[in-house]
Amino acid sequence: MSCDWGTSSFRIRLIDINNARILAEENSGQGIAGTHTLWLEKDDPDGERKVSFYLNVIQQHINKIEEKIGSSLSGLKLIVSGMASSTIGFINVPYKPVPLSTDGSGMGTASLTASKDFDHDVLIISGIKTSQDVIRGEETQLIGCIGPNDFIKNELYIFPGTHSKHILVKDNQVVDFKTFMTGEVFELLSQNSILKSAVEFERAQIINPDFSRFITGIKDAISLNILNAAFKVRINQLFNSATGRDNYNYLSGLLIGTELKDLKNVDADAINLICGSNLEKYYRIGLQTIGFSNIKLFPPGWVDEATVRGHVKIGKQLKILA
Repeated sequence: MSCDWGTSSFRIRLIDINNARILAEENSGQGIAGTHTLWLEKDDPDGERKVSFYLNVIQQHINKIEEKIGSSLSGLKLIVSGMASSTIGFINVPYKPVPLSTDGSGMGTASLTASKDFDHDVLIISGIKTSQDVIRGEETQLIGCIGPNDFIKNELYIFPGTHSKHILVKDNQVVDFKTFMTGEVFELLSQNSILKSAVEFERAQIINPDFSRFITGIKDAISLNILNAAFKVRINQLFNSATGRDNYNYLSGLLIGTELKDLKNVDADAINLICGSNLEKYYRIGLQTIGFSNIKLFPPGWVDEATVRGHVKIGKQLKILA
């Protein structure tokens, strides 16, 4: 079984380890942050029952899969990645320093042996670190994105999101990476600042986005100071020179452009864009606007299953999976 336990989400999947095919799954919003908060409300937040408390959350989701398929999953091995190995998870596994092989070997891990209360051997995967940055979760996705026969000479992998990750791979080794708070800063500015009344999101944007304002934001990110450029959103509202939807696209371009312009200093032969279809449109156009042409795209469904493939590769390298 494959479990991806993030800060705000939980996903567990029953998989065929021969081909990493997903047979059944269960998702919820019971992320590590919420689970940790519930645990802190207990009488002994630092006590020995912490691991059991977290495993019970996993067991509840396993029970739902068993109900769906009408069969017991007792005795199956479980691999967990994401925030489960963090200080707010159930076992704090130290970050593994780079360089790190993309074949799934060399990961920092911890193990739990099956018990009468939780009948599954558990492998918990840690994150990775440089001297200035850390990752938990995307390293497993990255491993799942690189095929067993692929040789990556010198390429950059971009994982857009709340905290976007840029991971540099040379000779099939993760050698460096950077984190950009792009999504979080967008949320703060658009929902919790003076700009919030000037920015509107319409669901139609997902289907038919207007990229003209977005491209303007990208270009302004390159040529202007972001602290000054961001106030343009407010000016657009005061002068009635743009709609809330226009401002949404402009602010998106401004922040994504600020993230991507850093790539001018990165030595990479190609850029791999790994995300869902909605963000892919924005990042692809952003990269092209800045001047990058060698961009590799991955199918959204394939990207969504990258963690599962990463778990299988890691499990087989560590002889956890046959």
